[in-house]
Amino acid sequence: MDIASTQRRTLGLLFIAQIISGIAITVGGSVGALLAAEIASVAVSGFAQSASVIGAALFAVPAATIVNRHGRRPSLAAGYAVATAGALLIVLAAMRGSIPLLFAGFFLIGGATAANFQGRYAAVDLAPAELRGRHLSLIVWATTLGAVVGPSFAAVAGATLDDYGIPTLAGPFVFSAALFLVAMLLLLGFLRPDPAVVARSVLARTAPAADARGIGMREALRVVWSLPAARLGVTSMAVGHTVMVGVMAMTPVHIRSAGHEAAHTLRIVGLVLSFHIAGMFAFSPVFGWLTDRLGRRPVIAVGIALLLGACAVAGLAGHHQVLLTTALMLLGLGWSATVVAGSTLLSEAVPPELRPSAQGLSDLVMGLAGAVAGALSGIIVEGWGYPTLTIVAALATLPLMGLVTSARLTAPREDSVS
Repeated sequence: MDIASTQRRTLGLLFIAQIISGIAITVGGSVGALLAAEIASVAVSGFAQSASVIGAALFAVPAATIVNRHGRRPSLAAGYAVATAGALLIVLAAMRGSIPLLFAGFFLIGGATAANFQGRYAAVDLAPAELRGRHLSLIVWATTLGAVVGPSFAAVAGATLDDYGIPTLAGPFVFSAALFLVAMLLLLGFLRPDPAVVARSVLARTAPAADARGIGMREALRVVWSLPAARLGVTSMAVGHTVMVGVMAMTPVHIRSAGHEAAHTLRIVGLVLSFHIAGMFAFSPVFGWLTDRLGRRPVIAVGIALLLGACAVAGLAGHHQVLLTTALMLLGLGWSATVVAGSTLLSEAVPPELRPSAQGLSDLVMGLAGAVAGALSGIIVEGWGYPTLTIVAALATLPLMGLVTSARLTAPREDSVS
């Protein structure tokens, strides 16, 4: 089998699926906190994002199991199938004014985020060592083409279904459900041969004693904890995600507090989040290139600096639209740097047969950390205001700073596990 040809085909299909799912996630996600605030309250609106993040985190466990047993294709498709059901459940919750159904829907929609995160790892299953950062970042970048459009499309999507009795803030989720379904069918039909299955067959020929299917989360935790590079990779992703989710989740609510009418608020939220998502994904190839050229740890350090800058600008922005837009774009850039470099570092720091379980573990940790941030963000904003939230988010980078500035790690390109 031609590994290079299989890798090119895999990257192409993952690229298309990321575009579709990027639109699906952001067209609904951009109004999620507003919908939760309308049905419940501002204090619990942050839990909407948290429910989705928890769903993504918890789905990472069965997703890794599916990869180990059957490959990437059924695992990715299952994530989008779960998200389709979640988006439809959110629409039903909005029509009935049901808080339990609303949060159940957000929980299930996290399956799409889990699939998106797993997509970046699928990109490196067959990637040569010297191109891992760039191939991974290419799939992260693909989300830009859909995700930047999503928030701006939210207002149109909401108004389109008004005549059918669907609330304006729930309309975008109808479109999300349809797009998740398209992504699922695309991967089921065309992601052949499966990159994880091919990688496992190559591994079996070169290291017959290794059996990836027998390795679970407990063993992954033990190995990751024992390897400094793997610990840094997981911590980088977890901290970057924590800061990003905490600040981003409450920015639409903060914008709404300026007192604009609903339609104008949606337009501002769409613009701000579009730049935020552009920061998250549009420059990921740059961070991927830097990760391969300079090393993983320097790029993580750049990510920390960007996250701190974002928190500072957001905390001082008030309701100034340009400053909020700048802050949210910096926030996205910081997330991109920490996730691209951290994901690459983790993937090469652990033995090949352990990678799917270690990757699932990292997404679980990252998701749970972000969920805590999302849950606390609404409480902090309700009690002490948005500027206080940005200070707390900045302090969350301290553990990562400690790891980056501790004893120097050997550069992955000099000490990598292929």
